Amino acid sequence: MRYLSVMKAWTRLHNSFAAAVLPMMLCIGLSAAAIVAAGPAFGQTAKLDELFDKLKSADPAQAGRIEQEIWIEWSKSGSAAMDLLLQRGRQAMSEGNFALAVEHFTALIDHAPEFAEGWNARATAYYQMGQIGPSMADIAQTLRLNPRHFGALSGFAMILEELDRPKQALELRRAVQAIHPHAAGVSQAIDRLEADLQGSSL
Repeated sequence: MRYLSVMKAWTRLHNSFAAAVLPMMLCIGLSAAAIVAAGPAFGQTAKLDELFDKLKSADPAQAGRIEQEIWIEWSKSGSAAMDLLLQRGRQAMSEGNFALAVEHFTALIDHAPEFAEGWNARATAYYQMGQIGPSMADIAQTLRLNPRHFGALSGFAMILEELDRPKQALELRRAVQAIHPHAAGVSQAIDRLEADLQGSSL
């Protein structure tokens, strides 16, 4: 599945899940159409394009190394000060201090609102604190800026499963697989969700 197909799947997700997700997006000035329309303009560099092309045809061992390179590229804000805020927030998360992590990530977002990884990191911290609404809002911002963010897509799918939205979660898992065929656990999650949905339809 090519990039356009992934965006179409993402559009279908928003259409089917609008009642639950769009209110939060609208609160931060977003809409599903805006996310999809903005997709091609954000989160892309020549190096990342090359890495994602390699990712689709890599074997599992190669995919792991390429994924690490992608995360390194995603973590570059272009500012040493902003990179330090990201590092401090991640350190706070690793120590279980999620409130402090949110403070660091919020400062990062305030100073660099177009840096997708700041939003993604705060989404993770919010999720760890049990704040699902803010986490989903930050995931929406992450994907507006970087539609290929397989980490954010996977996190969104996990939340949808917790909200008993297996059909929408499956669409997102398939979108992740299209971008990153060897993403951790994606094949198993797709198999499980397909089996669950097939069983519920019997």
